[in-house]
Amino acid sequence: MSDKKLLEGKVIVVTGAGRGIGRATALMLAEKGARVVVNDIGGNADGSGNDATPAQEVVNEIKAAGGDAVANFDSVTSWEGGQKIVQSAIDTFGRLDGVINNAGNLRDVIFHKMTEEDFDAVLAVHLKGTFNVSRAAAPIFREQGSGTFVNMTSTSGLIGNFGQANYAAAKMGIVGLSKSMALDMQRFGVTSNCIAPFAWSRLIGTIPTDDEAQKARVAKIQQMTPDKIATLAVSLCSDQARNVTGQIFGVRNNEIFLFSQPRPFRSAHTSDGWTPETVLSRVLPAFEADFYPLSRSADVFSWDPF
Repeated sequence: MSDKKLLEGKVIVVTGAGRGIGRATALMLAEKGARVVVNDIGGNADGSGNDATPAQEVVNEIKAAGGDAVANFDSVTSWEGGQKIVQSAIDTFGRLDGVINNAGNLRDVIFHKMTEEDFDAVLAVHLKGTFNVSRAAAPIFREQGSGTFVNMTSTSGLIGNFGQANYAAAKMGIVGLSKSMALDMQRFGVTSNCIAPFAWSRLIGTIPTDDEAQKARVAKIQQMTPDKIATLAVSLCSDQARNVTGQIFGVRNNEIFLFSQPRPFRSAHTSDGWTPETVLSRVLPAFEADFYPLSRSADVFSWDPF
């Protein structure tokens, strides 16, 4: 039996890798033989501030365990930052095999009180950040004929949650972006998939606990550790997953889900064409029984995590 590690020889960038899911993923990547670019600006939960300590501590931990990593402190929110993050991999390790887009922030507020800054700040990190780093890596992947993108989405977008219009919009944007990356780069041997994580992290720690129901919900989430997410992210970076692309996965403690993707399932037609009056009198009443309710993530995932 070969002693070669699963990701031996690979170089992976992980954004937002100083804490939480990103940290757990970076550590597991290194454990499986990858060399890791640990990117994190060390910001607060809302994205403000800078601190080099978290990323450097992860690098130190990887090296202490016999792995190899380098810290990077550039922001994913700018085109230049994305280029520098990717260049860090090339300058340090001479190649790049995967990007795990994990950097995130939260500015939760009910929609009618959400400011332009609240909206822009969250989209800048999640959606634009995923684009910036992925776009910087794309020419490298195209040239070498291989590469992996793993992009973090959320059930806040896939299903819904209160007070997260900015976050939900960004996370659904990532789903569309990831699918487009998968389609455009399939011919170059490049894969792109999404993960919707359920895990206790610093960002989830901002969930309010004003009543007993919220406290119970948070207690359940705290059981779901970031390493459970890391396991799937690491798996998708392996050569054995080279045929897996364009998918949306979810991880909830010991459960792994494959999410559906939008497809039409009801139709109405008329040879005469529709008018507003006939849409109102015929189409909407016919569809009404199959309308989706205004569910939140907790409504759909109503059972305790396994």
